[in-house]
Amino acid sequence: MSGARQLHLNAFLMSTGHHEASWRLPESDSFAGTDVAHFQRLAQTAERGTFDSIFFADSPVLHGDVGQRPYGTLEPTVLLAAIAAVTERIGLIATASTTYNDPYNLARRFASVDHISCGRTGWNVVTTAGDAAARNFSLRDQPAHALRYGRAAEFLDVARKLWDSWEEDAALGDKDAGTWGDNTRVHAINHTGKYFSVQGPLDVPRSVQGHPVIVQAGSSEDGKDFAARYAEAVFTAQQTLPDAQRFYTDLKQRTAAAGRNPETIKVLPGIVPVIGNTEAEARRLEKELDGLIQAEYAKRQLAGVLRVSPESLALDAELPEDLPSEDEIEGAKSRYTLIVDLARRERLTVRQLIGRLGGGRGHRTFSGTPEQVADAIQEWFVAGAADGFNIMPPVLPSGLDAFVDHVIPILRDRGLFRREYTGRTLREHYGLPRPANTFATAALSSPEGSTPAAAILADDLAAQRGELLVSDR
Repeated sequence: MSGARQLHLNAFLMSTGHHEASWRLPESDSFAGTDVAHFQRLAQTAERGTFDSIFFADSPVLHGDVGQRPYGTLEPTVLLAAIAAVTERIGLIATASTTYNDPYNLARRFASVDHISCGRTGWNVVTTAGDAAARNFSLRDQPAHALRYGRAAEFLDVARKLWDSWEEDAALGDKDAGTWGDNTRVHAINHTGKYFSVQGPLDVPRSVQGHPVIVQAGSSEDGKDFAARYAEAVFTAQQTLPDAQRFYTDLKQRTAAAGRNPETIKVLPGIVPVIGNTEAEARRLEKELDGLIQAEYAKRQLAGVLRVSPESLALDAELPEDLPSEDEIEGAKSRYTLIVDLARRERLTVRQLIGRLGGGRGHRTFSGTPEQVADAIQEWFVAGAADGFNIMPPVLPSGLDAFVDHVIPILRDRGLFRREYTGRTLREHYGLPRPANTFATAALSSPEGSTPAAAILADDLAAQRGELLVSDR
């Protein structure tokens, strides 16, 4: 395994599972979405499987009809703090919106969780589509798509400055001298831009991994440009291998054009694995889940995505021809196009489309034995379509248990996935460099043969854990 390209696996956790009817199975706890212990156990299972990370989606609005599926959710950064206390290695990624937050509060929140977890935190940056969310923040309508991404870019610039506002050796703790910190190494950022004016500094020191890992999930043109500039991991949705290959190549090329090493952005398509001891058993589980979907609820949700009235969608007919174009969609543009293309390509009826979306909302669903699931993952990985996968179990906890107990050993035996963790931070899991501090310039420059103060501090922190951290790359 040494030196070989390895998969990166993230576990996307969602209450009773990603299939919208999973809560109706006899084994499911209908109220798991607000049970901290449920998510702590899932995180420990994923850690047993040596996953790179776990991930929680989020939105500052109640999406959908609460009659359809469990929609009550906990604020994810709070949940990560609780999970950090019962795990040691696995990365912890939460979603937060740049449209309905301010940079200082969000930078502080993620820096805090990064300290609590000893450098295991990631931030899935979203711009939040939909008028309903806007109305929770004193706005009538959502900001335009381009405006949301413009704000997000400046938001990230401010957050990174705030995370850098403390140099590594700013905190001294010198009891003999009576000096706790060095004021010359804590910096106001004095940012003034189009959307934000932030003085700084942050009131949280820089964490052991420097910055939380930046994750992004938009696949529109604006989203891909944003990812190329900022993202270190991208959660994406593709249905076919050629589509995934095109997305992968395009994003890597955009990253290079933005002046970054394409290896520093990890592309992780979503996959919903329905696992059975036999292919027939997996198909039976998939059919059972699809049979529990409440079609009228799902039709109303689909109509909202397509920006049409529910009455215009007949369950046993194909989608209407006169749908809006992607240019007319101000919400989730890429997901809209994926759904319409899927329906047109396979000539699905609305009922069939609802069944296909019920498992993963547009992500690829695959049913089969553990070997077949491993084959599907390996095929995309070696064909230049993915650096790893966002694993989305259709039912929890059983779907994650099945993946860890039966698919992970196959991937390990094929030399595609780690048998144990070799690092402690999320950056180390993803093979990402620790970002340099933008304020630490001449102060950290050292004569030839000397050791920079930041490296000394990093080694001291590592020694406290009895391990040596990966050096800055």
